[in-house]
Amino acid sequence: MTASPTADTTWTHDLVVIGLGYVGLPLAKEATAAGLRVAGLDVTEAIVEGLNGGRSHVDDLSDADIAAMVEGGFRATTDASVIAGAETVVICVPTPLGDGGGPDLRAVRSAVAAIGANLQRGQLVVLESTTYPGTTEEEVKPQLEEASGLTAGTDFSLAFSPERIDPGNPTWGLKNTPKVVGGLDAEATKRAGAFYGRFVDTIVEAVGAREAETAKLLENTYRHINIALVNEMARFCHELDIDLWDVIRCASTKPFGFQAFYPGPGVGGHCIPIDPNYLSHNVRAKLGYPFRFVELAEEINATMPAYVAHRAQNLLNDHAKAIRGSKLLLLGVTYKPDIADQRESPAVPLARQLSQLGAELVYHDPHVTDWRPGVEVTRADDLDAALREADLVVLVQKHTSYDPSALAAASQLFFDTRGATVGEEAHRL
Repeated sequence: MTASPTADTTWTHDLVVIGLGYVGLPLAKEATAAGLRVAGLDVTEAIVEGLNGGRSHVDDLSDADIAAMVEGGFRATTDASVIAGAETVVICVPTPLGDGGGPDLRAVRSAVAAIGANLQRGQLVVLESTTYPGTTEEEVKPQLEEASGLTAGTDFSLAFSPERIDPGNPTWGLKNTPKVVGGLDAEATKRAGAFYGRFVDTIVEAVGAREAETAKLLENTYRHINIALVNEMARFCHELDIDLWDVIRCASTKPFGFQAFYPGPGVGGHCIPIDPNYLSHNVRAKLGYPFRFVELAEEINATMPAYVAHRAQNLLNDHAKAIRGSKLLLLGVTYKPDIADQRESPAVPLARQLSQLGAELVYHDPHVTDWRPGVEVTRADDLDAALREADLVVLVQKHTSYDPSALAAASQLFFDTRGATVGEEAHRL
């Protein structure tokens, strides 16, 4: 008999979200807006205090959004005992890459330990943190059962639902992006679907938790591999004097069988450079052979910052300048346009490569006031002056506040790594 709330169960909260970052906070916002009684649990006191004071720390939510959440009853806390009064508990903690190439599950295990110490009969527990297939069943389930003395599927329900948050996306958010759910049994799947269905428009039921876990990895592995394809094409198209950006434009006119991907100075964020490695690591660990497509894509994408640095060096050489001692201005250092998120931004390894070649680095980004890539770099407060003074300007991220063609026209030498310019004022990747 699968777990379900008993008729006489009285819950203090409908939902407790563990991890109030770029995934957990939008979840809490939508649930609160739908009228659910929501609490947030986080280990960082400053985040908790800020949220309770109506202040946001993520790009997609404004201070006004947080204030509305608080007015709607949302409260953040560092006290894990809040879990005991929640009908549903959702884990939204980070899972970075570990030293061995697999996911670092320390934050997940810590969250699960907190749940296990407070787990009640009839609760629904959902893991949203991206990880390898089997984590929900092999890691979360036994830890919860051992800590609580309760049994998954009998005393409580357990499921996985991959997060699909796309920071900075003005069209697709948590509410209108289809939500995949997969439980350890059919009843847990239906219960998770019913929960998310209270504030998400479309629910997609997976066969089980492993399928839901793998679906997330497939989505990002698909992008990872296709980005690697065009990144490799960028190299040989440059050598063959072929305009790859025009090639992609032409190919994109086909109304079927093609989806455009674009080259760049590298890949950033949590999903693309990290998630496919979970799948590759899992295949090697459990089956003993490599996931060759993923490992090749990682090799290609990881070398793009070095390739861009050497293209910059060659551009300066072509204009009778050595890169050593030249002033290079990097425009845009975040991993995506129009947000402040710098996770795994390719601007960091690019800056390090350029510094090793002897360049003097300056950066400008309207969303970043303090950037620390691990090498000496100064911030340009006056963009116009910085453009005039730079021996080479490199467009690393195309924020909408930038006018690439005007920037190129104002520069001595302009290298566009995002295909944002037209005409001959700029050199494109």
